[in-house]
Amino acid sequence: MAFPKTRLRRMRATETHRRMVRETRLSVDDLIYPLFVVHGRNVKREINSMPGVFQLSTDNIISEAKEVNSLGIPAVILFGIPDHKDETGSEAYADDGIVQQAVRAIKDNIPDLIVITDVCLCEYTSHGHCGVVKDGRVLNDPTLELLSRESVSHVKAGADIVAPSDMMDGRVSSIRQSLDKEGFENIPVMAYGAKYASAFYGPFRDAAESTPQFGDRRSYQMDPANSREAMQEIALDIEEGADIVMVKPALPYLDIVCRIKERWDIPVAAYNVSGEYAVVKAAGRLGWIDESRAMMETLISIKRAGADIILTYFAKDAALVLREDK
Repeated sequence: MAFPKTRLRRMRATETHRRMVRETRLSVDDLIYPLFVVHGRNVKREINSMPGVFQLSTDNIISEAKEVNSLGIPAVILFGIPDHKDETGSEAYADDGIVQQAVRAIKDNIPDLIVITDVCLCEYTSHGHCGVVKDGRVLNDPTLELLSRESVSHVKAGADIVAPSDMMDGRVSSIRQSLDKEGFENIPVMAYGAKYASAFYGPFRDAAESTPQFGDRRSYQMDPANSREAMQEIALDIEEGADIVMVKPALPYLDIVCRIKERWDIPVAAYNVSGEYAVVKAAGRLGWIDESRAMMETLISIKRAGADIILTYFAKDAALVLREDK
């Protein structure tokens, strides 16, 4: 039925009208807040390219986690920055590694907060790649054993969910088998299923101090031009035992989020990454955009595409906006 009988503006007339017919709603329950943990005490270093985001020592990360919990955000994801790096990233799977220490500290103080750990080697290796390197090549299969050891180590420290982000083939299966063997069959795996080789990771590498020392990560992260390959990656991760699948970054790949949601009945996460955060922050500080409105519009677009879970550095700011809107 066409104009003039149909006038879609009728239901946009007031905020109350708009609330009544709103199709997509963002909740604080959808959000996960990333945290960067470093050695030392009373360390709180702001990351230049990510205003409002900090590298935190374990004592300060407890305060941050308490604030996250008080805002109703259900989960954090931890990234570790070690003092010592080596060829095989040994601190990643050490019992007293920086992430393991942080997990214990958070779970001792805020047991109800879900703690997810990023499972990867790039923050811990001297070459900055996500796997074992030999003769300039990142080796897939020898890396799987280290990722599995890292996962088990995180869970023994108290992690509730492990999130492999390395993009090695077969890592979900290897991690699942290792967790099950150790009696951790109830620990979920949130797989970075479709992780693209993206320029939007730049600020994260400042935060995690994980810039590759040679080459780049395009031999294992995905080509931004590919979407069918993403479906294949996701299918394999689900077959190998992933409980949640993730798309990273979020905004340039909303079509991928949508296709996954339409095809599989499994929780889908999307990572609103550091570069996406930095762009909004920078434009907001320059007065070129309304930062708060742009933030909420960004997050609702990810939700509208089909994401059930959004990892975002905006989580605390968004939680405050959602609280005010109630």
